[in-house]
Amino acid sequence: MTAPFATVPGAVLDDDGRLLHLGTPAIEQRSLAQGTAVAPLGDRTVLAVTGEDRLSWLDSLSSQALTALAPGESTELLILDPRGHVEHAASVVDDGETTWLIADAANAESLLTWLTRMRFRLRVAPRDASDEVAVIGGTAAAIARVVPEALAVWTDPWPAIGAGGWGYAATDPHPGGERDWSEAIVPLATLDRLADAARAGEIALAGTLAADALRIAAWRPRAAAEGGERTLPHEADWLRTAVHLNKGCYRGQETVAKVHNLGHPPRRLVALQLDGSDAMLPEPGAVVRRDGEPAGEITSVARHYEEGPIALAFVKRSVPLDAPLTVDTADGEVAAAQETIVPPDAGATASVPRLPRLSRRR
Repeated sequence: MTAPFATVPGAVLDDDGRLLHLGTPAIEQRSLAQGTAVAPLGDRTVLAVTGEDRLSWLDSLSSQALTALAPGESTELLILDPRGHVEHAASVVDDGETTWLIADAANAESLLTWLTRMRFRLRVAPRDASDEVAVIGGTAAAIARVVPEALAVWTDPWPAIGAGGWGYAATDPHPGGERDWSEAIVPLATLDRLADAARAGEIALAGTLAADALRIAAWRPRAAAEGGERTLPHEADWLRTAVHLNKGCYRGQETVAKVHNLGHPPRRLVALQLDGSDAMLPEPGAVVRRDGEPAGEITSVARHYEEGPIALAFVKRSVPLDAPLTVDTADGEVAAAQETIVPPDAGATASVPRLPRLSRRR
């Protein structure tokens, strides 16, 4: 794959040619949030599913009700293992002929492999479309203005509670409500056009680091970060957008229903406001401690343009809501103040009081 953005002024790319940033991540975040920039999302891969049975087939395999998905409607699905843990997540939009699945690039190949094995005799044909299309992220208005040639546009439903869904985060207003986010599936040639326009100063671009910082601030889970063989959807508040609690059978459904109706997830996702006096951010996987003892781990971390250093982390359900925490870094430990995303009594006791948010840093 070529790296069309390599010669855009200030561009910093990863080893796979993906645009990480253009030298000013904080400015890029603000521009993305305000709709004056778009982000080429090289860390996202598109799978295309064609065939008459595509929606009912995906419905039978996943946590989401998809049989009646209308063309242009956006939703999200999870593929769970038999014990209800998150194996894959994908953004879903159908154009009437093709169901487009946008997945984290790190997980897309294994998702396609699994889907291919599950075709049986149904009229479905999943394929990797990464040699045909790419993904551009931004506000709905920015996407419409900059990439009018989009084949399909997925609008993130987060944090709205979809049909059959359930929200555990009781904070009002939810910080994700401030985030206007869409992802456009565009012909691959669009990347060269955008690179040329950026070099000419006609458009502003942002990197994947900026897009991810806005996601973290919105408490939005992501498969490559918050997913995995230990993660139950309940732990990340994923029942909001990716699970239909009243649909037909699928792998892992028994665990989803049992935890939601009778039990409590063993871990809970929290948002962390990190001590900004330390220049060193923790890495994903860094240990979260309470009174010096391990209590969880970081899943996502960023330096937000308004809030400063922030992170998402899974902690043990037993960690009190007001417990002071620290996070390991290469230079030692940093203090972390937690904001409740998933409360300790999520699940069987689903009705919880509204929780005030900490004031945002300016």
